[in-house]
Amino acid sequence: MLVWAGTAVAAGAIATALPFFVMASPSAAQPGPDSVRLYTLQPVGLRGSMSVTGFGVGKVLHTADGGQVFGFDVDQNGPDGLLASAQTISPQGQVLASVETFDQSTVTITKTILTSRTMDDFVTYGIFAGDVGLVQHDHVIGTRDHRSWHLMNPVTGQTFTGRWTPPDATNFLLNQIVDSQTTPTTVAMGTDFMGRPRVFSTNVAANTFGPVIHLNGNTFGDGDAPQLAFDSVNDDAVIATSPDGGRVGGHVPVIAIVDLATGKARQFDGVSIPPFFSGFVNGFAVDSATGIGCTTTELDASVEFYTLATGSGFSVVLPGSNGNQFETGEAVVNDPIHKLFLVVQPNGSVGPTGDSVIDVFTERGRLVKSIAGFKAFSVTPGIAINPGKRTGFISGPSQDALTAFSY
Repeated sequence: MLVWAGTAVAAGAIATALPFFVMASPSAAQPGPDSVRLYTLQPVGLRGSMSVTGFGVGKVLHTADGGQVFGFDVDQNGPDGLLASAQTISPQGQVLASVETFDQSTVTITKTILTSRTMDDFVTYGIFAGDVGLVQHDHVIGTRDHRSWHLMNPVTGQTFTGRWTPPDATNFLLNQIVDSQTTPTTVAMGTDFMGRPRVFSTNVAANTFGPVIHLNGNTFGDGDAPQLAFDSVNDDAVIATSPDGGRVGGHVPVIAIVDLATGKARQFDGVSIPPFFSGFVNGFAVDSATGIGCTTTELDASVEFYTLATGSGFSVVLPGSNGNQFETGEAVVNDPIHKLFLVVQPNGSVGPTGDSVIDVFTERGRLVKSIAGFKAFSVTPGIAINPGKRTGFISGPSQDALTAFSY
């Protein structure tokens, strides 16, 4: 029997316990060369205790050319997925780059859409309603990067079909776009070349755009690491930001709600968690149907849950972390079908030491389970889920790989 020490916390409270994690005998499923062993842990018995309740195998998908994954997503209404890949192949900076599709069920690459051996590269920004893929192309001419955005409508067609041309495209850096697949419109956020932030709504498939709304660069600039979410019911951009650059002991996070038609905005302060007051917001997601938002914060390894209509909120410390910054949460995604938020911990606080963890919470802040055993790549690993199937993919265990999981 293997015992892992850690701490868990109930919704809305901060409490330290001396819990234990009990591992039962493993199932017959064994990891192979292209898979990892996953462990499901659930709260049991005494407050703060968790037990291993199941085992699984996470299949690993590798890019066709061995390049690093630069963005990926899955269709939530079909079997396909989309990723971009790149790697430097010469001392002169030549890059082998590609755009590839994959099958969620078989966890295999289905086609390499294109390959480039220049200084160019590609970034996948997501799959949107109607299985429409969006890929950024960075085309280098001399010392200048000429950026354009290309559509795959649909991704299953396995070819580019048109362009997405945002307002003032030649003076625009796309930072974030919410990969909403339930409504035709979504929200994008970026800056001009002077770093001035802006948001706007867009129908990606139709290549149409709402008014460009300029934001305060002192609150929503790149140095404040704003995190973007979309309330499709109210057509609002919802932005969680660290208005003083994530300063230790500084201002608590701010949640801003911006009407994408009029630009009218309101904001409220996030949860206050002394003594450090959270620092950067690392991840943010919103369930439009319930009006609940969820953030992760850097300095306290906490998850915060907000009712957007009232600005009320509470925090939950990630299980086993005891507020340790090293075990902080990063990306957050919402499952609107089952009313869940999934939080990625690159450095897990439960399970085997050194593993990454996905924590699954209800929208009321109750921990449902933690899935351990991942080897997430980078300090900000990506995650994409298919709520209808309760499956997903996370970056890792290597730069050229994604690991499939179910939750």
